[in-house]
Amino acid sequence: MNIQLKEIAKVWPDIQPIFSVPHNEKGYNKLVNLLDSLIDEVGNKENHSLASLMETIGSLIETYESQYIREVEGNPIDALKTLMKEHGLKQSDLNEIGSQGVVSEILSGKRQLNVHQIKILSKRFKVSPAVFI
Repeated sequence: MNIQLKEIAKVWPDIQPIFSVPHNEKGYNKLVNLLDSLIDEVGNKENHSLASLMETIGSLIETYESQYIREVEGNPIDALKTLMKEHGLKQSDLNEIGSQGVVSEILSGKRQLNVHQIKILSKRFKVSPAVFI
């Protein structure tokens, strides 16, 4: 075994969960939380020492999502309307993203979803946040 592989083998048990495609929602959520922290730390700084780690974690998350999370096609509002219809929901059933007035403005296109609302909706409907962007 070459020297690099020996070094990797020493640390692999500790870092394996971070550098592997998750195979369940718990592992997926851990990586998403790690990516959120990396985004906060790295931002747009391409030369940041953790930029490549952020890219790697993003790729692992993307692989999981392509295998386990269904995509809803269309624009964010149409996707939300479709998901509401599929789940038999009304505007008043989405109070976790705002008042009925806020939900109405979102569905009519007068207001855009914010990051917090997108996270809530993606978890509720088990779809990628990209559906609502």
